[in-house]
Amino acid sequence: MSEENKAPLLTEEPVETMEDYAAELEASYKRVREGDQLTGTVVSVSEDKVILDLKYYAEGIIYKENMSNDPDFILNLEIHPGDEITAEVIRTDDGEGNILLSRKMANDRQAWDKLKAMLDDRTVTTVKIAEIVKGGAVAFLEGIRGFIPASRLSAEYVEDLEEYNGKTIEVTVITADEENNKLVLSGKEPALLKMNEEKSKKIAKCQVGAVMEGTVDSIKDYGAFINLENGLSGLLHISQISTQRIKHPGVVLKEGQTVKVKIISTADNKISLSMKAVLEDEEAAEEVFDYQEEGSAFTGLSSLLKGLKF
Repeated sequence: MSEENKAPLLTEEPVETMEDYAAELEASYKRVREGDQLTGTVVSVSEDKVILDLKYYAEGIIYKENMSNDPDFILNLEIHPGDEITAEVIRTDDGEGNILLSRKMANDRQAWDKLKAMLDDRTVTTVKIAEIVKGGAVAFLEGIRGFIPASRLSAEYVEDLEEYNGKTIEVTVITADEENNKLVLSGKEPALLKMNEEKSKKIAKCQVGAVMEGTVDSIKDYGAFINLENGLSGLLHISQISTQRIKHPGVVLKEGQTVKVKIISTADNKISLSMKAVLEDEEAAEEVFDYQEEGSAFTGLSSLLKGLKF
């Protein structure tokens, strides 16, 4: 038989076995209960729901309201076919043979674990203020609605809360109560930490012995706090106010007064100031000037030339 008349060889198709369907079979026998967490692949997405392939006898459905706590969440922009989603079973049959799921509930369980860890570790993270409410602000962290008291929005008192609406700030978790669905955040600690870091950098640049102007901020029995021209604050102890002994700082100083002070210490990240040292320096300079004016110690070029013969 010629090569042309030979019948083509038939290719054998692979024979499917039970092992090829092992995963599907195992899933079909598995009994699904409310509260179970299932992972499926997104088959389709619409404006109001997501359909999942669960490798099970029934498909899974997640409606928009069960997808996220975030009010700005847009379903068909955030979720795409082929995505894998883990969700919690809320009904084993929605009336049409589908399994009703909630990714929000599954995420919430994971989120509370993360939030508790953040509380324990004092983790600093960023949130965006979603809205201003009575007594504070609302922000979402890990998909959970959190409350920030007005007193903890910043390191300083916030007079107009609306200025923070839509603003992104750093916060720490100070309460994570899953049972009562209570999450409380604070922007005060991170803000204070940043302020202290900036203060430390500025203090590191301060030179002991430097003289600068400042304004008396407050007066205490033991001294006065001075706001310096470099934005820092320092303590002017009562013993460093005058060259004479005084009973109270108010005898010499008043709030709002401009004074000239000398930095005498930056130990322990605190600035210690002295008016007395400035006065003593000025007095010493005047004494030298007076002494030179009298001619006793004048050693200028003209004096040296007087004694020379040409």
